[in-house]
Amino acid sequence: MPIPPIAEKRSHTLEQHGQKRDDPYYWLRDENWQQVMRDPDVLQADIRAYLEAENAYTADIMATTEALQSALFEEMKGRIKEDDSTVPSPHGPYDYFTRYETGGQHPIFCRRPRGSEDAASETLLHGDREAKNHAYFQIGGFEHSSDHSKIAFSLDTNGSEFYTIFVRDIASGEQLADELPNGHGDFVWTADGKGLFYTILDDNHRPVKVLHHVLGTDVSADRVVYEEKDPSFFVSVDETESRRFIVITAHDHTTSEVHLIPQDAPETAPRLVSARETGHEYDVSDWGDLLLIHTNCDGAEDFKLMTAPLANSARESWSDWLPHEPGTLLLSMLVFKDFIVTMERVDALPRLVIRQVGDGLKITDSHLIDFPEEAYDLGASSGYEFDTANLRFSYSSPTTPAQIFDYNMASRGRALRKTQEVPSGHNPDDYVTRRIAAPARDGETVPVTLLYRKSTALDGTAPLLLYGYGSYGISMPASFATTRLSLVDRGFIYAIAHIRGGKDKGYRWYTDGKLDKKQNTFTDFIDCAEHLISENYTQPRDIIAHGGSAGGLLMGAVANMAPHLFGGIIAEVPFVDVLTTICDDTLPLTPPEWGEWGNPITSEQAFETIQSYSPYDNVSVQDYPAILALAGLTDPRVTYWEPAKWIAKLRTLNTSDATILLKTNMEAGHGGASGRFDRLKEVALSYAFALHLAGKG
Repeated sequence: MPIPPIAEKRSHTLEQHGQKRDDPYYWLRDENWQQVMRDPDVLQADIRAYLEAENAYTADIMATTEALQSALFEEMKGRIKEDDSTVPSPHGPYDYFTRYETGGQHPIFCRRPRGSEDAASETLLHGDREAKNHAYFQIGGFEHSSDHSKIAFSLDTNGSEFYTIFVRDIASGEQLADELPNGHGDFVWTADGKGLFYTILDDNHRPVKVLHHVLGTDVSADRVVYEEKDPSFFVSVDETESRRFIVITAHDHTTSEVHLIPQDAPETAPRLVSARETGHEYDVSDWGDLLLIHTNCDGAEDFKLMTAPLANSARESWSDWLPHEPGTLLLSMLVFKDFIVTMERVDALPRLVIRQVGDGLKITDSHLIDFPEEAYDLGASSGYEFDTANLRFSYSSPTTPAQIFDYNMASRGRALRKTQEVPSGHNPDDYVTRRIAAPARDGETVPVTLLYRKSTALDGTAPLLLYGYGSYGISMPASFATTRLSLVDRGFIYAIAHIRGGKDKGYRWYTDGKLDKKQNTFTDFIDCAEHLISENYTQPRDIIAHGGSAGGLLMGAVANMAPHLFGGIIAEVPFVDVLTTICDDTLPLTPPEWGEWGNPITSEQAFETIQSYSPYDNVSVQDYPAILALAGLTDPRVTYWEPAKWIAKLRTLNTSDATILLKTNMEAGHGGASGRFDRLKEVALSYAFALHLAGKG
């Protein structure tokens, strides 16, 4: 057997609140990490040598699965329609859409004359051509100007999420001299197409400024429109559905503040809608002479909609339009000239509600769109046009490929515009989607979505992959994913645990899984695993746990708390060094994270709470299951050294003979490989790991 790398121990003492912690692997953090994000070649030689030794060890251990990885990659690739395209979105004289070429990794942005399906399309940006000579290539944003004469797009070419915005003239194909560096990737055109609003990152990789760039001027002359002084707040820029206003939002995880700028008067100073109040989240759209406000004020835990006069948006002028309904989580709104659409979640399932409106935003009719399956996912888009009765929405379930519908909100007619093609074949009738409820130890019930083949025996003999996340209020969708079929077709049951920390069962589900209640996230996942065992879906050690990012924190926590339940754990870009990271206010995401985890710098109680579950700090001498950790060298969200330190510590304290592996993508960041096919190779590695452990490959 190959010999695993053993990381050198170098004493490093961290002291806080009277406690001293020795962190012998602290040296794996390059002190020049900000520069590494921009130029990975400057990584310290000893750190690079260790990461590459881990990669070589992982390659050696997984060498016996190379044929399986290859087979998995080919079958997953075979489920992708290579020459695919999106349903065109109309805007003025054109239909805009994206397409892919056979063998192509990146999207191609196109347009054609409106309503002319047989007309030749015009290529606006060819992703594959732009990606040449880049090991990593990601398009962050793409938008055409309102006069349809220019495009702007943002690119990240090393995975660190530092984007540069470029502008191109459509008619000539000429790339203009305007190059806007250090961007966060988001931007909005001014109404006249002569400028852009965009956000930039500071030296700590935080989006803190909104700038206005006038085409043809030097970037150094760009006007700072808004600058956030609080390091715990990030800034973003967007526009309302009517395209009347630029929207600048400052936010952390629980508080927001919105400023507006008329899109046709870009020199106007931003106007504050309502000053930030801790715990108050809101976002706005405009409708006539009113603002429509999606808010949790006045104790509306699951949110409500309010209105305010456009001329006076002060908090005291707000009035209820759609009152708070406990148990109905109001996720978002889409505003049209004659309709208001809300995306809601009830009993852990999403729904779309359409409300027709008249003078004064008076509701004249309302209805919801029904869907039949036990578990499913929805998406909706307002498109480019405000004065339309057409709503475009997507529907899928674990068994049903994505369907795109155009829905006439006035007539209630539903037109299927596209069904996701699976070229190698897929029969939904061969599979079962179920939604079950797992009892948690404190009396709550946790939804679990299941996918398996009808032919799979439910007698406890099936291996099971249990996926979880459980942070930031992010809910896990019960959507269709072709990659999962590679497990399910080999006898696996695929399960998603909708644990606390997400908003799957309302906003309370989120607050019950954060701060001093964070342990609920971990115990929910463990309770789901035990329920699946007790219901004879699987048995101990036949469960492979899977999670990424904050879901990687979940993986590290359950590995410490209940290692006997799992045969293996797949942790992608895992946030496992929680205490040290949240105590370091120089790292990109730390200050905004204090609302999620607590501030261990100022609060001893928060320090002790985080210390009680931080996976790296709680690795102990015990039998651990097999673990595969995946990292990205230029990841600004979960820095590469977190999984590297975790694996190094696990390898010295693990008393079982289970394999402990780390693979760091030296050319990518948080999202892994950027190409649609290259990403499949990473999925194939993870699934080969799971199948090998389950004796299925």
